[in-house]
Amino acid sequence: PRSTLFPYTTLFRSLMQDLPIGVDPDGADAWSWQDIFAKEMAVGAPPDEFNTQGQNWGLPPFDPHKLRAAGYEPFIQTIRAAFRNSGGLRIDHVMGLFRLFWIPNGVSARHGAYVRYNADEMLAIVALESERAGAYVVGEDLGTVEKDVREKLARHRVLSYRLLWFEKSDPSTYPEAALASISTHDLPTVKGLWNGSDLEKQKALNLSPNDESTEEICDRLATVAGLNTETPIEEVIVKAYTVLARAPSCILTATLEDAAAVEDRPNMPATTCDQNPNWSMALPVSIEDLMSAELPGRIAAVLKRTS
Repeated sequence: PRSTLFPYTTLFRSLMQDLPIGVDPDGADAWSWQDIFAKEMAVGAPPDEFNTQGQNWGLPPFDPHKLRAAGYEPFIQTIRAAFRNSGGLRIDHVMGLFRLFWIPNGVSARHGAYVRYNADEMLAIVALESERAGAYVVGEDLGTVEKDVREKLARHRVLSYRLLWFEKSDPSTYPEAALASISTHDLPTVKGLWNGSDLEKQKALNLSPNDESTEEICDRLATVAGLNTETPIEEVIVKAYTVLARAPSCILTATLEDAAAVEDRPNMPATTCDQNPNWSMALPVSIEDLMSAELPGRIAAVLKRTS
């Protein structure tokens, strides 16, 4: 089935849920479906431009053969539950519908390997459930993306995910069928990138960051946004979002971290909570104060569309 997902002119006012790439190995899902998981494995990502050591997320993958033999019931139940109270669904690491990077327990991410899944069948399930829910789908197609993956997602009307930090082309060239943003929870905030604090933190954590890549992004941002070393940080943030606003993509997003001019990203991949306070750093201002602050209003103004 082909999901209608959304008309491009629709205003997205509903909450978009997030579907993570896996489940807690000690949680209820892993227990209920223990015969379908590959329990001696964890999913992750190979070394890439931003994470030179690779990533191990510590989550057990479904065995693709056992999952298919079960009629995809665990996957169907998960997708259906995620759609229940939302107008949209973001599928984390959507390439996992095609292949997943498996890492045997006890070894580093450098020693993992890709395992294939039946993408046509899994995308058909996503399309069917989204049609039933009357909801749209965003696929986080970031990182190591195989050739033709984005084309197949587009044929199923799954929105792409385009980031200013990743894309070399001007946002005006981004597809309409996409969610466009500057960064994600796993990547630097505008302030952290621009003032170099994010890079220094990676070095302090011995993450072997890619200095060249970071410099290239800063140079590209400076060029497209008309920035220099004297530009105040709030102006840097607003101008970055002004550049993003050129995108014709049907969804544009801003982060609370940028709205509050925060240096630290919410999560530093390849670290644990004893190394870095991932997912537990409070914003420096309350949501109530943020609602009336000047910077969020300026960001909203440049992203606002009149049609």
